[in-house]
Amino acid sequence: MNLDVLETLVAASLVLLLGRKLVGTSKFLKTYSIPEPVVGGLLVAIALLVLQQFTHIQVKFDTSLQGPLMLAFFATIGLNANIASLKAGGRKLILFLGVVVGLLLIQDVIGIGMAKMLGLDPLIGLLGGSITLSGGHGTGAAWGRVFSERHGLTAATEIAIACATFGLILGGLIGGPVARFLIRKVQLPLPENPEDALTDDLSSDEIPLIFEQPKAVQLITSQAFIEALALIAVSLSVGTLISSLIIGTAFELPTFVCVLFVGVLLSNGLSFLVDYKIFERVIVVLGDVSLSLFLAMALMSLKLLDLASLALPVLLILTVQTVAMALYAVFVTFRAMGSNYDAAVLAAGHCGFGLGATPTAIANMQAITNRFGPSHLAFLIVPMVGAFFVDIANAIVIKLFLLLPIYN
Repeated sequence: MNLDVLETLVAASLVLLLGRKLVGTSKFLKTYSIPEPVVGGLLVAIALLVLQQFTHIQVKFDTSLQGPLMLAFFATIGLNANIASLKAGGRKLILFLGVVVGLLLIQDVIGIGMAKMLGLDPLIGLLGGSITLSGGHGTGAAWGRVFSERHGLTAATEIAIACATFGLILGGLIGGPVARFLIRKVQLPLPENPEDALTDDLSSDEIPLIFEQPKAVQLITSQAFIEALALIAVSLSVGTLISSLIIGTAFELPTFVCVLFVGVLLSNGLSFLVDYKIFERVIVVLGDVSLSLFLAMALMSLKLLDLASLALPVLLILTVQTVAMALYAVFVTFRAMGSNYDAAVLAAGHCGFGLGATPTAIANMQAITNRFGPSHLAFLIVPMVGAFFVDIANAIVIKLFLLLPIYN
């Protein structure tokens, strides 16, 4: 049974609706912030596997939209990156970025090392390292496509999605315990006026409220929607062109990284040259839609049988990665960021996107600050590093590891 592009799009939309229904009715799925496309997509993939095994009916999807949707998601990340806000984070942001890069290196060393020990392709170690754990589902699926198409790694996308899903759950599980352990060592800020909790790095008018006030509503106009679509289209076109020009050179990078860079230059260039302000809410919505549909298509078309022989070794790699993340947050992130309350909240956030994704990091921090008091510094730094800078740093680190002779 072959589904065309439109039928595949309909199927992906139904997968998202199914995932939303399941997440809305399951306490476990809500508690650990499991994404709707992951829930619906995996369930459909399992159902199709059962259908194939018992009836020999195989469903094939036309996933030609999958690539453009993935690129659109990374374009929105770049378009939402405001370089001017770097001044608000200051030295703390740069320091935290250095801590994050240190973890990227450790995750890839652990992943490749364990893959070699277990007799697996080192590329699987990279997928069980910073690609999926610090990168999340979007980055994992993107690199999975690269490894499948350019390096011939079978089931790379399936492995990436499995690793990212595991990391998402564990990132939410260990963030709270790590923060509670660290908070015992610090003095808690409990001011009557939340603005009293500001550190010297920030001023009150520079604090982003999108995460600290998640219920705030912003209207989206048709004009803003069209402008956002145009910016995303330009980012995709120029980014794809740049990627094609640097193929085979020392500067070669995956297309999605080039698209992200173009988005950054476009949004900040327009802001500087003509004082154009991008309506962030539209970009966020389009990014969420692109990522959700992309993941739904990727997950519902998974070849689960290809993962069966790798289940145990990959699980061992990810278990070691989880222990390493907890130890790193306690002994490196917390101490490097000042060994105070902000550092404890940052450590919880680092567990979130160091194993899962930025939304998990935000959920971890909200759980801590709702109970113990605000940490504006953490809510400024983690979204910028977790949703933007880590993707760039990760791409560079991965490229360096791919240069190693162990793949030859």
